[in-house]
Amino acid sequence: MTLTALPTTTIAESTPVGGIELHRYLGLLRHHATTVTVVTVPGPAGGGPVGFTATSFTSVSLRPQLVSFALDRDSTSWPAVSRARHAAIHLLAADQEQLARTFATRGVDRFADLATWRLGPYGVPLLHGTLATLTCEIVERIPVGDHAVVIGRPVRAEERAGEPLLYHQGDYTQLAS
Repeated sequence: MTLTALPTTTIAESTPVGGIELHRYLGLLRHHATTVTVVTVPGPAGGGPVGFTATSFTSVSLRPQLVSFALDRDSTSWPAVSRARHAAIHLLAADQEQLARTFATRGVDRFADLATWRLGPYGVPLLHGTLATLTCEIVERIPVGDHAVVIGRPVRAEERAGEPLLYHQGDYTQLAS
């Protein structure tokens, strides 16, 4: 499969000066509730696995099957993601808030607890107990503003019954019963 990259002009370069004030923009985005998603990739040669909490996971296409997530290119995870051939996208369950917090925290070993993950196909770390996991072949990385949108083609899926862990208004929450 071949995907064509968009022109290298970034949104930041093409957005009119002014726009929406940053704090208002971020405040408005907080109204978007989303399932908490953790992305994992094999680490660099000689290094451990890499993972991070992503709030930007989405389905892109049914034919071909494609999904995406975005990552700040200044993130400590970006170097590994920029070279990875495969990634696992995990949709967290309602009881995995601590796991979400761990993967959202800078400067910690996110894989220190060996009971929370295992090594999966393609050398990708897989988290235990998630609602769903998509292992994807990375097919494109598109620079957009200060982030990169990473496009993946699912090659393996796991799922189980349960309720999702959600992120809304800057905090973790669950569906009301």
